[in-house]
Amino acid sequence: MLSFSHNLTQKRTQKFTTHAIALALASFAFNAASHAQQTNKSDEVGIASFNIAWAGTKADFKTHLAVCSAPEVNWCDTRPRIMRGATEPTKEEADRAKQCQSNIEAAAGGFEKSMMVAPCNAYRLNASNWSNGEAWYDEKMTGLTSTIDKLVTEQGIGIMAFQEVKSRETIQAILGKHVNDFETCVAEHNAFQTVGFAWKKSLSSKPAVCRSEEALAIKDNEEETSKIRKLRPGVELNITVGATPLSILNVHLKSSCANLITTDRYAGHVLTDDDKACKILNRQVAPLENWIERVASKTPLFVVLGDFNRRLDEEAASNPPKDQVRSDGSDPASPNKTGPHGEVKTRLLWQELSDGNPSLVQVPLAEGTGACKGFVGLDHILISEALNAKQNGAASSVKVGVDQLKGQKIISSDHCPRITTLKLR
Repeated sequence: MLSFSHNLTQKRTQKFTTHAIALALASFAFNAASHAQQTNKSDEVGIASFNIAWAGTKADFKTHLAVCSAPEVNWCDTRPRIMRGATEPTKEEADRAKQCQSNIEAAAGGFEKSMMVAPCNAYRLNASNWSNGEAWYDEKMTGLTSTIDKLVTEQGIGIMAFQEVKSRETIQAILGKHVNDFETCVAEHNAFQTVGFAWKKSLSSKPAVCRSEEALAIKDNEEETSKIRKLRPGVELNITVGATPLSILNVHLKSSCANLITTDRYAGHVLTDDDKACKILNRQVAPLENWIERVASKTPLFVVLGDFNRRLDEEAASNPPKDQVRSDGSDPASPNKTGPHGEVKTRLLWQELSDGNPSLVQVPLAEGTGACKGFVGLDHILISEALNAKQNGAASSVKVGVDQLKGQKIISSDHCPRITTLKLR
């Protein structure tokens, strides 16, 4: 009996020990998997590009109402209208627009102050309905705040690049309940619209560095010597996500030279065409390419994103021979010769930027979800080849619907945020 009892105890001890070891191994495996998952998550970042359509603070909007409702302004349009089929406005129309600009400057307190006021047609108000404007503007800001909440809580976005934003205060206002979790910055500019970032404080233990890319803020008219209007600058964010340095440039390029392919509504253009908007966009090519080449030489992982106002997807699909990218037939990977005002021989923006020195990858466009009815093909996310190589399969993007009420008078935005999640290690 004593021997049997001893053997039974020994077997129970062995069974217990085996069970304990199994539990310990299972626990180790679970913790290791959990740690690996955490490590993987720390090496990923969700990124969004979002044009927020003339977004300023409530105080900015009140200034807009005060200036545009002034009797001498009366909601006039500073852009001269061009009749269908014509290439230039009539003298009478040009004079009307010039007088409108003069009246706005007087109401705003001078040219510099007038540049900080959204145009009178920015929010589609007029003399008959502007008294309801403040309530309608509140709806716009509520829609933006709600959309950003979706990006953070549902999509896990950690870095947001904004276009058509007035100030850091504007970004902080639309971050809503997330404002204390994010750092913000904007590029300094002499006009209402600029570009900016918001990024989660928890992404990095090192302070991020944000700076303006002033080279993109070229003069709208190189002949002007007074009352100078400049295009929007870029803004660069250098941030270490987990243990990985990442550089991001947020841009909003010149509008109205969007299409390569002619449609029923828009003429197709290359950047060397005799078209005013295309000539201006052409002069932004060199500074944009310079940033890419400079950053690529020191930071292999980088992103260029924002509102390019150009169908880069159409250009990529055209797939021309190298000697057709520039009008002089030179290799797009060679130094770009600039003219007296910064103009270049570049006909196609995408092939110039991704010329092999370095090469870039377009994160593919995607159909929108939900209430997304924004512009198609203007908002892009470009990533370096080194960053693309780290993705599990092809990088992809989604357009997220913008929150707004049915029949909302001042729309939340005419763009939808484009988002992607990038693996960094």
